[in-house]
Amino acid sequence: MARTSVENQLASIRKQRELLDKKEQALKSKSHEKVLAQIVNMAKEAGLTAADITKALSSGKAAKAVKAPKTAKKGALAGKKVAPKYCNPANPEQTWTGRGVSPTWVQALKAAGTLDSALIAPAAVAA
Repeated sequence: MARTSVENQLASIRKQRELLDKKEQALKSKSHEKVLAQIVNMAKEAGLTAADITKALSSGKAAKAVKAPKTAKKGALAGKKVAPKYCNPANPEQTWTGRGVSPTWVQALKAAGTLDSALIAPAAVAA
């Protein structure tokens, strides 16, 4: 007995689902009709024919109207070499341009408050 009761409930639920699906389709159809009417009115106002619309749909012009998000532009100096601005007093071969992440020796000089002592003289940079 319990089995037939469950089967009856399932059958009832399936019928309800079918009715809801039909209602959903009817509502979508009404919505589509409204949208289509708006499209037709816009086409008439713009002087477009069905052939124009068909041609645009087949050529994919509608898809091209959507722009891709722009990528971030690089700065004007991105990738260009810059003369070093600071030189490590302990090792003159280590230099830093003053851009990007500072090396550990620069961080130590900053902490000590003596970063100005590592500045490279403009005449030395030109040589």
